[in-house]
Amino acid sequence: MNSIQNDKRIIEAKKLVLSALSDHMKEVSALKSPTSDHQALCSALEKIRGFPLYYPFIGSGFGSGPYVELADGSVKLDMISGIGPNLLGHNHLGLASALFDACLADTVMQGNLMHNVDAVQLAQKLVELSGFDHCFLSTSGAMACENALKIIFQHYAPATRILAFEHCFIGRTIALSQITDKPSYRIGVPELLSVDYIPFYNHKRPVESTQETLSALKTFTDRYPGKHACLCIELIQGEGGIVEGSSEYFHAIIEFLRSKNIGVYVDEVQTFGRTESLFAHHLYGLKGKVDAISIGKVSQTCATLFSKEVAPKPGLLSQTFTGSTAGIRAALWFLEHLDELNLYGHEGAIARLSKYFHEALNKLNKKIPGSAVGPYGRGALLAFTPFDWDLKKVTSFLKRLYANGVIAFQAGSHTARVRMLPPFGAMEEKHIDEVMAIVEKTIREEMA
Repeated sequence: MNSIQNDKRIIEAKKLVLSALSDHMKEVSALKSPTSDHQALCSALEKIRGFPLYYPFIGSGFGSGPYVELADGSVKLDMISGIGPNLLGHNHLGLASALFDACLADTVMQGNLMHNVDAVQLAQKLVELSGFDHCFLSTSGAMACENALKIIFQHYAPATRILAFEHCFIGRTIALSQITDKPSYRIGVPELLSVDYIPFYNHKRPVESTQETLSALKTFTDRYPGKHACLCIELIQGEGGIVEGSSEYFHAIIEFLRSKNIGVYVDEVQTFGRTESLFAHHLYGLKGKVDAISIGKVSQTCATLFSKEVAPKPGLLSQTFTGSTAGIRAALWFLEHLDELNLYGHEGAIARLSKYFHEALNKLNKKIPGSAVGPYGRGALLAFTPFDWDLKKVTSFLKRLYANGVIAFQAGSHTARVRMLPPFGAMEEKHIDEVMAIVEKTIREEMA
């Protein structure tokens, strides 16, 4: 591979490609109205997949930073990052460089019987940065979660039950939909796992909610002694409304679980890379206290990381595909350029822009009382509650917000919230100002 990459023709071609890309990105650096109608294309996709699109969104395959171009020629501000993966926005030149290199590789997909050098390097880097002993790459966040659960079940056998938090979202596979606390996600799906739900942290009642969680844990572990394999933890609940736990809360829970020989599994598919710390469980002081975690989205190539104490027996984990060469290269580039990107730490871009975004939402809430209650979340995961609007009204707001040029999504089980996963790796304060101007405009239109 090095002989190809060092070929003067390849080096020159790469420079030309990145230069052309940079020039064309300048054309997609502001909001634009549609120049054509792509409704027929949207309708064709809806017919093929069998159910409607949430937004009439079909991308052109091009964008620039937080701006994304659609097939109808319009340009919008992407504040949901494809539900999380695109922390560095659209057409990041560093990632484009890595993807160019991936085009020179011998295969599109790598797998259980074919690991190239870059896959080994990625796994080594994830182990080094996480503090875990082992890493198993996979093609999706759901598969990373499935692998983590298999590891946990095997180690803590014959325990067969799972503990999970109310309003959690772990995934939509047959197994994961049993854990995700949303009955509509498992209509018609046979019950395969026994799951006991406990209440999550409430920042308004930190001491009381911690005791309520511990009490629920005691109730279930007394009722089913020795039957629980693990507790599945989302450190910041996404679907639940971007609700954050606390370090003291998680430590108290883990101490109880360990006293009962119950495993600890943290689902970081959404939080990985989106808080002030690359691994969110480090942020809460949980390094070395967790059996396994799953990562995805921002990582581009997903993975299950686990300690040597729970390492699986041969045969438990195997996948035809463990990742695409492009995804592996992109992930490796990201991890090798963390210092250059300056995303993490108290002075990093994520902390700085998150504070600015929260302040902007608070200003809006003062300007139009009740319009942006909260805000909730941490880092590049945030949400706010507009007035006391129900899900139908929040959906109406989101559709109008989309038409006005900003892409966001909804969250929350009881109170509906507006959710954003901003691409802080490609944003500046001026982009937040632009987003907030459109949010305010849309709020006023919905109030009229």
